[in-house]
Amino acid sequence: MASPPSRIGRYVTCRIPQESYRAYIPPPLPPNPPVDLSGLESLLERANQALGRLDGIALVIPDPDLFLYMYVRKEALLSSQIEGTQSSLSDLLLFESDEVPGVPLDDVREVSRYVAAMSHGLQRLREEFPLSLRLIREIHDVLMRGGRGGYQTPGEFRTSQNWIGGSRPGNAVFVPPPPNQELDQCLADFERFLHSEKPRLPVLVKAALMHVQFETIHPFLDGNGRLGRLLITFLLCAEGVLRDPGLYLSLYLKQNRQRYYDLLQQVRLEGNWETWIEFFLRGVEETATEAVETARQIVALLASDRKRIEALGRPATSVLLVFHLLHRRPILSISHASKSLNLSVPTVSKAIKHLVDLGILKETTGRQKGRLFAYEKYIGILGHGTEPLRR
Repeated sequence: MASPPSRIGRYVTCRIPQESYRAYIPPPLPPNPPVDLSGLESLLERANQALGRLDGIALVIPDPDLFLYMYVRKEALLSSQIEGTQSSLSDLLLFESDEVPGVPLDDVREVSRYVAAMSHGLQRLREEFPLSLRLIREIHDVLMRGGRGGYQTPGEFRTSQNWIGGSRPGNAVFVPPPPNQELDQCLADFERFLHSEKPRLPVLVKAALMHVQFETIHPFLDGNGRLGRLLITFLLCAEGVLRDPGLYLSLYLKQNRQRYYDLLQQVRLEGNWETWIEFFLRGVEETATEAVETARQIVALLASDRKRIEALGRPATSVLLVFHLLHRRPILSISHASKSLNLSVPTVSKAIKHLVDLGILKETTGRQKGRLFAYEKYIGILGHGTEPLRR
């Protein structure tokens, strides 16, 4: 006799030489019984509207590629902070400018790998490569190779047991599927759900379900959290909801991380998908609204500062060239600006002095040689919420 439908997974007993433990096998998606969205319709509509405003921001800001360039770095920083890195936005910008950051290099390299993984995945999607297990493995390889987790088989699904919390599987908070046919079946079901159009779920609901399932399967030895958060944006782009990758939930999850972890467990232990979906949709609405506001603040700042530079008269031409470089390199040195702009060192030095006198740039080192100048107001807007978590 067939078992009745259930949203709650099952446990299998596994044995290692020291002990036995129970690993969790989630049921395939979509949930059965289906999720009840009747109480979430208004929230879903607001989340979709906020997402639409975010997607439309590219039509009204002067340089949408610039906004995405910097916003991607903010997301990389936040997602890596959730996993324990202590980098700041300034650290990442210094690292990318070949300067020494204020934290261990391993931390900032982790963030840099996240930027590379995101770029790789988005490029593959633009090439119309489907969001699939193969692409997930490719992205994981870029994310982990050369980082602290580089020894843990980048780009390969695990062949040994992992766990969350505790010192071993026997005392862990959660143990995902064992690395055998159970894991293989979970991954096959997961990919089938990504490609399935039945039942036709709202894309944001599909993204919410997908994220939890990926984190529950935990298919890699390391990097599952960061990759699982990336997949949210990748799915929205693959489904055509976003033209550009502008939605990243890591700030929301960082600010509500205990609630986030608790809800993941509620889905696993109680099948409570509705409460998780409500939390997720609130995160989308809040995050998309904040991203639009951030874009507006940046546009206003750049326009205001440009107007002040134009009032300089004749020097404005070279000062504006340096100013435009600051949009992508808000921390720079005179030598770097000289090489990037193909301008003489004296010309760049005079331009930077004008920017300092206007209060747009601030010298940050206190040195006479190797000085660095920061566009602090710009970094401050982008860096909101990116203070490292306390260990």
